[in-house]
Amino acid sequence: MIQTGLIQSAHDDLVTDISYDFYGLRLATSSLDQRIKIWQLDEANGTWSVEDEWKAHDAAVSRLSWAHPEFGTILASASFDRTVKIWEQTSFAALGGAQSNGSAPNQHVSGSGSSSRWVERAVLVDARGTVRAVEFAPHHFGLKLATISSDNHLRIYECLEQSSLATWQLSEEVDVTALPSASSPSSLSVVFTTPTQTHATLEGASASLVAQALQQSQPALPQRSGMGNREADGGWCISWCKERYWGEIISAGCGVSGTIKILQVSPSRRPTTLLTLDPTPSGALRPLEGGVGSIPSGDSEVPTPYAITSVAWAPSCGRSYHLIATGGRDGHVRIWRVKPAEDNDVIEADNEPRWTGTIVADFDHHKSAVGRVEWNITGTVLSSAGNDGRIRLWKATIGNVWRPAGSIGVEQSEDSPDADATMEDNTVAE
Repeated sequence: MIQTGLIQSAHDDLVTDISYDFYGLRLATSSLDQRIKIWQLDEANGTWSVEDEWKAHDAAVSRLSWAHPEFGTILASASFDRTVKIWEQTSFAALGGAQSNGSAPNQHVSGSGSSSRWVERAVLVDARGTVRAVEFAPHHFGLKLATISSDNHLRIYECLEQSSLATWQLSEEVDVTALPSASSPSSLSVVFTTPTQTHATLEGASASLVAQALQQSQPALPQRSGMGNREADGGWCISWCKERYWGEIISAGCGVSGTIKILQVSPSRRPTTLLTLDPTPSGALRPLEGGVGSIPSGDSEVPTPYAITSVAWAPSCGRSYHLIATGGRDGHVRIWRVKPAEDNDVIEADNEPRWTGTIVADFDHHKSAVGRVEWNITGTVLSSAGNDGRIRLWKATIGNVWRPAGSIGVEQSEDSPDADATMEDNTVAE
């Protein structure tokens, strides 16, 4: 059974992101109100209480990311003020020692009577657009951080002084849209291998609530045909591959391209595109005039792409392939089966092995823009959040057929907390 909890009036404005720490006992939330709050779980009764809160940026906070606990209690925040900030939780006693030495950093005091403070350790100011996503690398690659902003640049930082967290080196900066696409009929196969829904009916589709609140004040992107004349129409997202065997690999999407590029990052050379996930080459749909309904794109016209707003790389857990989930403004949640290149997989054109990708599930249950997709710790259950006000769960059944596993309404009444939690049929069709 799905168990739910409700945090009333978490922020004074729209909540833009939530992020659990490594142990799942603390929760960081951000908002258009420019503040960050840290919540602590009371395991005895399952309630959340504010542990710390502070004004973090001079504009809306867009994303949060916790570092692995082996590096300490560290949080990164991205903002529409074009900065990324690194925060560390420090006790009052430690801060007192720093002050006595005359080297105390900027401090932000919680309003909840906590015995700790979150200290601003570094500010990253390289972005030339609003920073839309931030994520720490898997801990086995060291204390590294990836960001992507509305200037379409992926930036990777490495901490050079882990004791102080003050010095971060910009080790990579690349325009994702300028990287050559690695997709080709031989390297990308868009084949629906499971009997999931593949058609969208975008009734009530709209831009995300955050985009609506911000689009009036954000600079416009260069004019282009079709959709995406405003920044609010775009999507910027990143997700690290959790497997260390293949090296540092990250998936990134930006703008209104409707695609995700899987990039290999190497200290010795510039990032390269291993694979481009594009759902449009075959079996594609393009919106009807007015944005409602869809028709096959078998004619000569190029389908209008919808921005990808979220991408999540599943933990591998011993699989011989990877699972990557995407959510977009077209209302679709897609699951991709990505297989790394093997030495015996040779493409005759250039005699090099290639990565391959296949869509194994495609759902349009949200009927509106999808804002977030996330995997559980084993990569067996996917959750998605959409503008329909529901969190939906997806799970593979017998034969690796992906099916809806349930949904939760985000606005539940206090007197009936389980009223909006529903379980859906999970059986496999004969």
